[in-house]
Amino acid sequence: MTRPRVAVLAAVHDHPHADTESVIGVVRQTLGDVSHQAVYDVLRALTLAGLLRRIQPHGSVARYEARVGDNHHHVVCRSCGVIADVDCAVGDAPCLTASEDHGFTIDEAEVIYWGLCPGCSTALRTERTL
Repeated sequence: MTRPRVAVLAAVHDHPHADTESVIGVVRQTLGDVSHQAVYDVLRALTLAGLLRRIQPHGSVARYEARVGDNHHHVVCRSCGVIADVDCAVGDAPCLTASEDHGFTIDEAEVIYWGLCPGCSTALRTERTL
């Protein structure tokens, strides 16, 4: 493990759902000058190695998290873009078993819930009462 790899892994661990620019900022606080390309390369290598997970909700830049291997899902605020983890979905909807696998061996289901976070919901309610 190189110092940049350790720094990137620590940055993502400490800042779940961080985008690349945020990771670069945290890594630079630790290592000083490090190139954008070096961080991009490390993020790619750690993702390919299964140590990080890359997510990219529609309309968002790629984000990274260190929580891997448990097929958890995410909830995304439509207003501010904040992302939070959601453990495995339960109940009948959304359906996590594909109605047709087309011959694929399916090993993961990706679910993204969309809505408003508590802060944006409160702001919207306040705005409506004014």
